[in-house]
Amino acid sequence: MTKTELLNLTKKRWRGSKKLLRREIPRFIFLVIGTIFISTGYVLFQVPNQIVSGGLSGIGIIVNSFTGWPLGLMYWVMNIPMLILGFLFLGRWAFLIRTLFAVTIFSFMVDWLQVILPTIISPYPVSNDLLLSTIYGGIVGGIGAGLLYRAGGTIGGTSVIGRILQQKTGLPLSQSYFFTDGTIILVAGIVFGWEIALYGLLMMFINGMASDYVMEGPSTTRVATIITNHPEVVAKAVIKNLHRGASFWPITGGYTGVTRYMITCTVYRSQVTDLKNTIADADPEAFVTIGLSHHALGQGFAPLKRGM
Repeated sequence: MTKTELLNLTKKRWRGSKKLLRREIPRFIFLVIGTIFISTGYVLFQVPNQIVSGGLSGIGIIVNSFTGWPLGLMYWVMNIPMLILGFLFLGRWAFLIRTLFAVTIFSFMVDWLQVILPTIISPYPVSNDLLLSTIYGGIVGGIGAGLLYRAGGTIGGTSVIGRILQQKTGLPLSQSYFFTDGTIILVAGIVFGWEIALYGLLMMFINGMASDYVMEGPSTTRVATIITNHPEVVAKAVIKNLHRGASFWPITGGYTGVTRYMITCTVYRSQVTDLKNTIADADPEAFVTIGLSHHALGQGFAPLKRGM
């Protein structure tokens, strides 16, 4: 290999490394922020009120109530077998590095926050109201989980078992999590009382909604499907009045056997009323369905690019 070829190869590898760093640094920042949110919600709302919403963190609350062992340290130790399982079944080194990173931050933050929060917040806990603690614990933890999932990470725990069950059995992920976390909430009901278990189920539900919202964002766009006999008239009206593209193609009715045309177009939520009025003026006989769309990327909407 000549000196010039070696230099070109080095430059190419350096460019690749810089590209990798630009992609991975924001990912690890999201991991840190998400983990801080989760640990704060856990220490501030769950632990003082013994609200168990599943996971190894829930097992930690149950065990801590009998032994007084440090929650963060327990969580880190209990995750060792989960990390081994995840390494074997879910993604090997990429999974192990990100998850170990998040688990370590969470474990440290939990034990540190339990010491520091009572000294800077008065009164502590913030609320003894179980419903308020359930709602805000679910929201704060859900925001953190959403940021974590967007970065391609987890804080380990029973989510690893849930994902393996989903992979091996084909069960939907929500059902896999329900089986793993539901068992822990059932144990919490036996230990702390069934009212606490009900609050735990509510927190799990709120947590899931909050994390979904953070991962997918607000639903700002809508996709319309229009069945019409006048595709060019309707499409031109949509393009002229809403400045949105519209595509159409022939279809055959399964019941009538009649050939008609299907038009699809994507609009912002604020344009739905104008879209319906435009279609009604162009073809009052048209059949229209309008559905949710979480993302619209490309010309006329957000640019399509790599990211989280």
